[in-house]
Amino acid sequence: MSPSPTALASRFEVVAVVPPGLEEVAAAELKQLGAADVRPLRRAVSCQTDLAGFYRLHLQARLPFRFLRELARFPCSDRQSLRRGVLEAADWEHWLPPERSLRVDVSGGTSALNHSHYTALEVKNALVDLQRQLWGVRSPVDLDDPDLSLHLHLRPAGPRGAAEAVLSLEGGGGSSLHRRGYRAAMGLAPLKENLAAGLIALTGWDGRVPLCDPLCGSGSLLIEAASMALSRAPGLLREARAGSAPAASSAAGSSGLPSASGATSDSAGGAPIETTEHRRPRHFSFERWPDFDARLWQQQVEAARGEERRCLADGAPLAPVIGLERDPAVLSQAWANVEAAGLAPWISLQQGDARDFVPPPQPGLLVCNPPYGARLGGDEDLETLYADLGAMLKQRCSGWTLWLLSGNPELTGALRMKASRKVPVSNGGIDCRWLRYEIR
Repeated sequence: MSPSPTALASRFEVVAVVPPGLEEVAAAELKQLGAADVRPLRRAVSCQTDLAGFYRLHLQARLPFRFLRELARFPCSDRQSLRRGVLEAADWEHWLPPERSLRVDVSGGTSALNHSHYTALEVKNALVDLQRQLWGVRSPVDLDDPDLSLHLHLRPAGPRGAAEAVLSLEGGGGSSLHRRGYRAAMGLAPLKENLAAGLIALTGWDGRVPLCDPLCGSGSLLIEAASMALSRAPGLLREARAGSAPAASSAAGSSGLPSASGATSDSAGGAPIETTEHRRPRHFSFERWPDFDARLWQQQVEAARGEERRCLADGAPLAPVIGLERDPAVLSQAWANVEAAGLAPWISLQQGDARDFVPPPQPGLLVCNPPYGARLGGDEDLETLYADLGAMLKQRCSGWTLWLLSGNPELTGALRMKASRKVPVSNGGIDCRWLRYEIR
């Protein structure tokens, strides 16, 4: 017998997809938010939680791109076992009625299922074939704002056993959780918000000493740092902005080409159900799941709001948070981002060259993501910039700690400073190091 929509386990396995290099600090964050059995993986962290915890993670976790709630895992060696496992994974009559839109993403592969787009289409076709049997119509595919976003991960056969599939629900739908909603404006090479948050977490900054970025760009490092120190839950901002977002258009009837991740778009084989319902976009797709608990969700929203502060937890004021940016247009973008994040009272932005930076008298923490040639043009004049930056730091910032994101070791060599710690991370596919320097 198929399970009822409420028959899913009260506690369940969740996988958080995180930026490479941030697995350990992301695991610490999930533990702090109450997740159990937390295990760092490669570019991911697994844990166990319940519905309240699942909602809390979406509201308050800063580092993950997405959370995947496990529905089922099953042996999967070929097309037939894939379709059988998918159809037995849940009571689809409740989870996917035809007026609800669908998205399917696939990662991994096996010897027989080694093309992510083909596999995603197989999953989608199994579900819409079932819908046609039940209702004579089927769900539309929506890559932007799906009601139900499914993720299938395939593990090939190996020393640990036979090939296996893990089918999960993605709580954020088609929108990555790194998109907080405050950054309508950005510089030429902005850090993703969750990467910026992870880099700040690695510094251990707690808001008690000044934090300065002499090359602040669009302000991501400063915004994420202040948000963390003041316990501003990132999901609250996204939830508040969802009501004013334009309705997402359905991808049904599109070209049939996959996304880079192996997501389905619609394909031939029967038209999707037509719907004229004008749905207000919701930021989290789990709000449209049949087991969504609105009261429990509201409790988590109110709890997150209750943790927001205008000062540190002990009542002490937040130490100065200062950014410097030479380009007036980029500085204007940074101000727009700070204001959209609701942090204008706590972040000070100034126009000026990093080489002219004068720090506050109290030693603190310097963070920066200087250009390293991979995005903002070539290396011309960058070596001079790094050399001048190193000279300024040694002359004016004795006693401070610097964390610098480097994508070019030759350029950081021009600082003529020795890093005390090097953390490998990836920034937009570029192999980088988050470097710590003690300035003497």
